[in-house]
Amino acid sequence: MSDAAEPTVIARREGAAGTLLMNRPRALNALDLGMIQGLDRAVRDFAADPSVKLVVLEGAGGRAFCAGGDVRRIRELALAGDAAGVEAFFAGEYAVNRAIAEFPKPWISLIDGVCMGGGIGVSVHGSHRVVTEHALLAMPETAIALFPDVGTSFVLPRLPGALGNWLALTGARLKGAEAVEAGLATHFVPRDRLPALRAALLEGDAAVLDRFAEPVPPGSIAAQRPAVDRCFGHSSLPAIRAALLAEDTGWARDQLAILDRMSPTSLAVTLELLRRGASLSLAECLSMELALTRTVTRHPDFAEGVRAVLVDKDNKPNWAPQARLEEMFGR
Repeated sequence: MSDAAEPTVIARREGAAGTLLMNRPRALNALDLGMIQGLDRAVRDFAADPSVKLVVLEGAGGRAFCAGGDVRRIRELALAGDAAGVEAFFAGEYAVNRAIAEFPKPWISLIDGVCMGGGIGVSVHGSHRVVTEHALLAMPETAIALFPDVGTSFVLPRLPGALGNWLALTGARLKGAEAVEAGLATHFVPRDRLPALRAALLEGDAAVLDRFAEPVPPGSIAAQRPAVDRCFGHSSLPAIRAALLAEDTGWARDQLAILDRMSPTSLAVTLELLRRGASLSLAECLSMELALTRTVTRHPDFAEGVRAVLVDKDNKPNWAPQARLEEMFGR
């Protein structure tokens, strides 16, 4: 059955829970405007329904929770000069992110598979983020010349040490246990226990999570933290690069190679975005991000990055790093 044969967001009331299924499995549940509108309606309905004690959010298909936003469509709109279409997408998405953050009941995301970009946005602002051993979390926007959005300019600077800068600039991918260790997820539950957990949540008590969650001992994130903090805790890209060169390890050389593949403009925008976001509220961060989309999506690097990574998939972008930060931020 094709994705189009049934709704792309399936909202139900099951027991004492409101359940939401992102249902575009062939697109790895990437959010399009219709899905964003469906989520917006469901958030409002579930918030107002006294019979709904909590919400459970999942992704269909077994491969992805939500692989992000439909940036190929945004590229098409940007190339067509449809600024209103681009604005409608981002404004709608960010409104849902804020509504989830302000949701008055437990918002429980069951993250099994890929969770990137927009998938982070519909989960990280909720009260509970459950990950399995198959979960993979990342904000890979610098590879397509965008920037970490969906409110992560608020979230990432508040992670321990320089983890936020590292994740934002390199798009580093965290496995389930690593995401808990880093602070992006709250509970680790093995995939084979998810059906029983879901059934228990339908009773309406989020506290059952503690019965199913397994402890996450210090692992790769703890091991990497000293180097991450030494190298990515600086306020400028030249200082970060210099620190990585001085570190002179296999890990540091890998980070330099990753940074060299990213849009230089996007790296500069991202570092400044997180610097500003560290002292702003979530609402202010989302407003800043929305303003930034208006310039970033018109920059030639955005269309080129999406082309290289998602359209032609040659992974050979031809960057044009000529913009000033003041221009990108509308200052």
